[in-house]
This record gives sequence, structure tokens and C-alpha cells, in this order.
Amino acid sequence: MSLGFGSKARIGHLYPSGGQCDFEIQFMAPEGVQFLTTRMPFSRTSLQSDHAVVADVQSHASLLASAAVDLIAMNCTAASMAVGTNVINRRIHGATGIRSVTTTDAVLAALHAIGARRIALLTPYPQEVVEMEIGFLGRQGVQVSQELSYPCSTPVEQGCLPPEHWVYLAGKLDLRNVDTLLISCAGIRVSTVIEEIELMGRPVVTSNQALLWHCLKTLRLPDRPKGYGRLLNGAFD
Repeated sequence: MSLGFGSKARIGHLYPSGGQCDFEIQFMAPEGVQFLTTRMPFSRTSLQSDHAVVADVQSHASLLASAAVDLIAMNCTAASMAVGTNVINRRIHGATGIRSVTTTDAVLAALHAIGARRIALLTPYPQEVVEMEIGFLGRQGVQVSQELSYPCSTPVEQGCLPPEHWVYLAGKLDLRNVDTLLISCAGIRVSTVIEEIELMGRPVVTSNQALLWHCLKTLRLPDRPKGYGRLLNGAFD
């Protein structure tokens, strides 16, 4: 018998308004885990936009609270790095009384679980955002030893790139001396090719994959979906 949406958990999903890939996390989610999405204003890819997207995160989170969600997930990697996970989570909890996680919480937890200290970084970000992310990861003890970006000026551009684009770009990186490849951005289509990229020899962490994994662990759900890389199938639990 089918369990149906929300029978195991309802997760509030805060997602940038211009983003095209909020479907990815639900696509990978196990049966019975439902993501309910509310959008936050975001139409350009820049550090300024990363700060602005969470300017009124309390109001957006409050909309999700009315759906009686079990957890709120703020899903924008660069914004949660730029503003700070503690700041965002504190504001969400203060407005709703519901615990929350961010994509950055998830990415850091995933890198820690894998034991990744040296990584390759692949993004669709402009240079200012890449530099912010490299600096942030460095302060967390994660060295970005290789970086490749395909800069997009809008989240619409990011989401329109086919999954095969990321396979091609990953193939241009030398992964022999890194622990993990981090493909950073919640707004790109990459879930269906994670395992193909892992055939290049290293575990792959992506923003949506890591956030789903972290939500499942936070809610103590044992489900581990297959087909979306070693992290999500439980190899590092």
C-alpha cells in the first residue's frame, strides 16, 4: 500500500523565487516524505542577492509553519554561507518555534561525514560568490584545491542547464588528489547524474542531495534513497 505524501514527515522548503529546481529534492525524497515549498525573492545571482533573499525569512517561514511542518529547510547554498546558518536558523525558529536547517548545515555535515578536507568545487556562480564560498569553507577547515565555475547571471539560467553539462564540467577536473567533489547550488539539475559523476572516482556532494540527507538524519528517518550517490544511499552514515 502507498504511504502517501507527508505520512512520514512534512518538511517546509524555503527556496529562491527564480530557481527552477525545487522539484529535485522531492524527486529524490523517499515515499512518505513531503516537501512544501515557499519562495523567497531572488532573481539575480550575486552576493547582494544572497543577502537580500533572507531579509524577510521570518515571514516566509511563518507561511510554512501554518502547514504544520516538522522541520523547515532553507535551501540556498550561497545565501546560507554568506549570511550565516546560525543567524538564519535563529530567525526562523524565533518566528515559528520550528527547528530549521540550511543547505550550508547540510553540506558541512556531509563533508564531515565523508571526512573531506580537500575538495574540488564546481558551481554556476560568478567569481564574487565563488570567492566567498572558498573563504567560508576554508574557515571550516575544508580546503578547495580545485575550482571550476560556469557563471550564470540568473537562477533561471542555472536551472536551464541540462544535467549532462555538469558531467562534462566534472570531467575537466583532476579528482585524484581530493576527497570529494562538491557541486554547489540548489538551483541546478544534477540529481540524475550524481552516480555517473561518481564513476570518476570520488564521492559527490550536491546541495539538494546533501539537504535531503541532512533532513532525513535530523528527523531520525532511516530511509536512504538509492540512485543519487553514495552520501544519500547511506555509505557515510
